[in-house]
Amino acid sequence: MVIFDSAQLGTTKRQWLADSRMHNRPPLRVGDVDEVVVIGAHPDDETLGAGGLIALCHASHMPVRILCVTDGAASHPGDPLIAEKRADELATAIKHLAPHAPITMLGFPDGEVREYRDEITHALASALRDVSPNAVLVVPWRFDKHRDHRVVGEIAVEIADGRRVLEYPIWMWHWAHPDHPDTPWERMVTVDIDADTKAQAIGYFRSQTSDDQPILRPDFLEHFYGSQEIFITNDRILGADYFDAIYAKSDDPWRFRTRWYEQRKRQITIASLPHERYRRGLEIGCSIGMLTELLASRCDHLQAVDISADAVEHAKRLVGSRATIRTQDVLTNFPPGEFDLIVLSEVAYYWGASGLNTVLRKIRASLTPGGVLVACHWRHPVADHPMTGDEVHPMIARQGWTRLVHHVEDDFVLDVFSEDARSVAQREHLV
Repeated sequence: MVIFDSAQLGTTKRQWLADSRMHNRPPLRVGDVDEVVVIGAHPDDETLGAGGLIALCHASHMPVRILCVTDGAASHPGDPLIAEKRADELATAIKHLAPHAPITMLGFPDGEVREYRDEITHALASALRDVSPNAVLVVPWRFDKHRDHRVVGEIAVEIADGRRVLEYPIWMWHWAHPDHPDTPWERMVTVDIDADTKAQAIGYFRSQTSDDQPILRPDFLEHFYGSQEIFITNDRILGADYFDAIYAKSDDPWRFRTRWYEQRKRQITIASLPHERYRRGLEIGCSIGMLTELLASRCDHLQAVDISADAVEHAKRLVGSRATIRTQDVLTNFPPGEFDLIVLSEVAYYWGASGLNTVLRKIRASLTPGGVLVACHWRHPVADHPMTGDEVHPMIARQGWTRLVHHVEDDFVLDVFSEDARSVAQREHLV
């Protein structure tokens, strides 16, 4: 179902460009990823929405692959060869954008995505089975008022499994306008592209553009010609300003000092450490230092960091010289050196999936052979948090470390990971 009329003139490109917000969107930073997977509902969606990004991936030697969900046949129901034509057009366009990019056509009936939702979910999940956890999925925007786009976007987000997701709008440029309440300005990012390369690729979709009454009208296609592409990102990382505001209201906003729940959880965390002592420990997100104090007693040297300067001052007063405590954002300035203990307690859900992937890569590079990573997180959803503990811990588990401890309660999950798979009894030569 389409709840707008694509045959009628919609919002023009000039109307969009007249709004200053179109010219000050933050830049898209793909970062250090293993692969980009572009998913389209129909043959041409990927080129309209992300053709420039596909070409950039090819130019930078970034692996990219294309998944197309439907056969596109509903555009010309009287043409028995339309599905074949559209598949050929897609192949030609992608060869122009990224000559080595593989294309997978799932072949579901165009216009019946909702009816085949379960089957599409299974097919896309199977297609993504060999895709790295450190890949980016580029998918149709889930709120674009074209049912096929909406459902494919929803499915892709559901099965992303911790991978970063970027969504591209297609029909939003037609039915929405700069002041429309559904226009997601706060989540739009932009990337500079080669306009000529993308325009040539769009030109290969002649079945959609060259009829007397084309499916994609010239006034609509204008939205996709130009030197920028816009994506909608779900990346949301809570930074220093967020925590400064919290600590400004209270020096112990989560009642770490007084809640039995917190005291008990700290004791469980300390009891889960497989070694009696550690040479160099790192606590990321130390807050006011309650867990830091306990970790310091188990480490020859403990370094603790937090993004909030106020929290760090409280931690310093509590722990004193027993640990080195600094204000530091590990996303941009990870502590140098090697550590045989790294602790993430109630912090990783603030980073979102892409931020967590960034930190996990840095942890892997910093953890000594046989070193230990401890993760402990609240399981319930919090409106401000980009993720929950139940989303964080599977992402950590996919890094390939052995899970030595897996403690789950209704309220929190605690895992201890290491490349050394030996149990505590084996380390003590009891078995």
